[in-house]
Amino acid sequence: MANFDFLEKKSKWVRTETLKLHKFAPGTRIASSLSAVEILVVLYYDNILDYDPKNVLWEQRNRFIISKGHGSVSMYPILADLGFFDLAELGRISTENSFLGNIPDTGVPGFETINGSVGHGLGIGCGVALALKRKGIDKKVFVLSGDGELNEGAVWEAVMFASFHNLNNLILIIDNNKLSMLGYQKDILGMEPLKHKFTTFKWKAECVNGHNIKQLSEALHRLNRDTSDQPKVLIANTIKGKGIPELENDELCHVRVLTEEEINRTLQKWQ
Repeated sequence: MANFDFLEKKSKWVRTETLKLHKFAPGTRIASSLSAVEILVVLYYDNILDYDPKNVLWEQRNRFIISKGHGSVSMYPILADLGFFDLAELGRISTENSFLGNIPDTGVPGFETINGSVGHGLGIGCGVALALKRKGIDKKVFVLSGDGELNEGAVWEAVMFASFHNLNNLILIIDNNKLSMLGYQKDILGMEPLKHKFTTFKWKAECVNGHNIKQLSEALHRLNRDTSDQPKVLIANTIKGKGIPELENDELCHVRVLTEEEINRTLQKWQ
């Protein structure tokens, strides 16, 4: 049974630490990172992923591919907390001798792939999932994508590939915050009804509130246990810049840098 109180507290801690990282490194994409906090917390603290912080290339790990690399800075406090690297490293983000950059890469223990160019994570996940099946390794591949990435044609090639090859060891999570870099998704290349698109391509699809720990936990455990021959997708409806009104109400929040005063005011409110 999941400890929802524990997961809620971890989410609040990760959200706070992510904001502190933005204070140290204003180049981090804070709005994109805050929308995925609960998703990441449930994956890492709710017995969804199998991993070994002391052996990051452990063959029996679940592979977690983050396609929205710019929006995954919230992974830094989680990985440090779990022992992938020292917590003190968080305070050195984007300094000359730190491996923590504004956009994560494979120099960060716990990151599987280079994630700077969006739209490729699902294709990589398909290749990894197929390789694991052919090697007889019974582990899952999780992919975290932003909804803006779905504008890329390569994503839909991967969607078709996954169902054609019955990649039932593949679980895609879409951080559906409905905002791209330059505005609302519905005004750029609307994808709704999103769930219907995936079921049409023979995926098993579910939708949840991406900030509701209980819904996320139950859905991810359910999809993780599912034994059908289909790839799975969880559409997590989220809010970009969650928790910070200055970001939540700005359609260009993707590229917005918070001032030190805004950060300090928010941190004080969150205490």
